[in-house]
Amino acid sequence: MTKAGILCVQYNPILGDKSGNLEKAEEIINQYGDDNKLDLVVLPEFFSTGICDKSFINDPEDENGGDTIKVVQGIAKRFNTNIIAGTVIRLVDGKRYNTSFAINRNGETIAKYDKIHLYNFAGGNEDKFITAGKEVVVADFDFAKVGMSICFDIKFPMHYRKLIQQGAEIIASPSGWCTLSAFSEKVKSDFVKTWQGMNMCRATETLTYFVTANQVGLADKELCCVGNSMITDPIGAIVAGADTYESGVYGEIDLGIVRDFKKLYPVAEME
Repeated sequence: MTKAGILCVQYNPILGDKSGNLEKAEEIINQYGDDNKLDLVVLPEFFSTGICDKSFINDPEDENGGDTIKVVQGIAKRFNTNIIAGTVIRLVDGKRYNTSFAINRNGETIAKYDKIHLYNFAGGNEDKFITAGKEVVVADFDFAKVGMSICFDIKFPMHYRKLIQQGAEIIASPSGWCTLSAFSEKVKSDFVKTWQGMNMCRATETLTYFVTANQVGLADKELCCVGNSMITDPIGAIVAGADTYESGVYGEIDLGIVRDFKKLYPVAEME
C-alpha cells in the first residue's frame, strides 16, 4: 500500500475542559471518518487541556496518559485509524513530560515521544515545569514509519535528520504555535508565512510528508494560535491546509513518492 489518508485536527481547546475538548476532537474526526480513508489522525499539542492551563501542571496524567489517552484509544478503534495524540502532560518518577502518544488501529500505544526542545523564549517558561525528553522516536505503524516531533522542535532541523536516519517516511508535528494577540495584523500575517515556510523546509530537507496539527484561536488573553495546520509533500507543496478556523485538514498522500526519493536522493546517509 502506498496511498494513505491523513487527517489533521485543528481546533481551539477550552482551558481545563478535558471532556469537552475530547468531544470536539472526535466530532471533527467524525466529519471525515465515514467518507474518507483514515490511516493517520494527528491531534494538536495540549489537545485536551489547552495551553497555559494550570491543571496540566497540578493534575498531570499518569505515565500511560491516564483517562485522556484511554479516550483516544477508543476513538482509534472506533474509526479504525492510527492516531498521533497531540500531547498530554504525564508524570513519570516525579517528573513531568510533554508527551505525544502513537496509538494504532487496535487502540494500543506503540510509542511515546517526550518533547525535547522546550519553549523558553519571549515569556515562555516550559522548562520551569517540564523535563525535556532525550530520545528521538519513530512509530512503526501498519502503513508507514512516522517520525514524532512537537511544536518548537520545528526550529531544530537536526532533530528531523535523526528521524529520517531511523526510517521516517512521514513526520507528525502536533503544535500550539502562537503569536501575541497584541501584534498587528501585518505581524500576525508574517508569523503565518514563517510558520508555513518552516513546514515546507522540514518537508523538503527530509523528503517526507510533514504533517502539522496546530491549535487555533485565543490560547489565553495574550496569546493566539495561528492555525494553518497542513500536510506538506516532499517537494514542499501543500497537499491540504487550513486557515484560522476550527476544521479538519484531510489529504491523500502517496508513500511511493517518499520511497522513490529515498533511493534517488539518499540524504539520510549523507554527511
